[in-house]
Amino acid sequence: MNTDQTRPPLPGLPLAQGASGDAVRDLQQRLSRCEVAQVADAPGHFGTGTLQAVHTFQERQGLRVDGVCGSQTWSALIEASYHLGDRLLYQRAPMLRGDDVAELQLRLSALGFHAGRVDGIFGPQTAAALTDFQRNAGLTTDGVFGPDALDVLGRVGGRTGTTTKAGVQERIDLRSSPRNVAGRRVVVAESGAMPALANALGRALDDAGAASLVVHHPDGSAQAAEANRFEADVFIGLGLRDEPGSRLAYYATTGFESSGGRRLAELAQAELLSLGAPPSCVVGPMRLPVLRETRMPALLCEVGPVRWLVEHNADVAASLARAVVEWSDEPIVDDPV
Repeated sequence: MNTDQTRPPLPGLPLAQGASGDAVRDLQQRLSRCEVAQVADAPGHFGTGTLQAVHTFQERQGLRVDGVCGSQTWSALIEASYHLGDRLLYQRAPMLRGDDVAELQLRLSALGFHAGRVDGIFGPQTAAALTDFQRNAGLTTDGVFGPDALDVLGRVGGRTGTTTKAGVQERIDLRSSPRNVAGRRVVVAESGAMPALANALGRALDDAGAASLVVHHPDGSAQAAEANRFEADVFIGLGLRDEPGSRLAYYATTGFESSGGRRLAELAQAELLSLGAPPSCVVGPMRLPVLRETRMPALLCEVGPVRWLVEHNADVAASLARAVVEWSDEPIVDDPV
């Protein structure tokens, strides 16, 4: 059984253009196994070809595109190397992660078994959906996905559309949620560079009637875990950009889009533009850990540069708070027929 997922991070991270050695050779081999084309660089040399391949992989995986292989890109490479059937899948601690898990979630959901959001993390919902599938298929209900379950899954059907049960369930939950910000549990998190904005936003949300929790932690996974423990209704992560403009990201992947996260991102975009934010204010999906691991609609708001943010700190906090109030009144908008 492949044990990549349990071994420590590759020594020498981060890897960037100009690096050389065995770590770069390992990176190049993994990019090739993930079917990312590379312009020929010498094995073990991080040249322009490897740089472009890392860019391509990061963009495909919904990561920050900087051409540097840090811990997040390395973890994503390991996960992307797994294909359904390569290994046994089951619930354990730490939870199994990989593209094979995401494929299983997608295919179970397409068959009507609620495996939770398509996040590539084998947790309790995925285990319960797999057990239900095994029961319906007449297999041993042990919650372990192996060759027998793979064979049945291949015979009964594969991907049958782009909308999963998890996406439908999120929309149902949002439609039935209270249409008021009062009592909404909101987590605001930042990684160390934006404590003033995070605290100001928390106060603005409390003033509006929400129950906020402000988290100061450098790790996105830790922020997500705190939001999950708080059982938040919505999560707002804050980040600082070096370049002018804003990037507003929500979670989406093949077969799943957080409709609530996208709605909040679009409302925040309108609010930021209305106060004269730098003209580059982009909304789009990402799969960063903080968005992937939160169990509620989540927004990652990255704003810059620092000079502009310092001058407009109070205005940005008020704008994001207004976006949450608007979102609470109408957290989902049905697409036109």
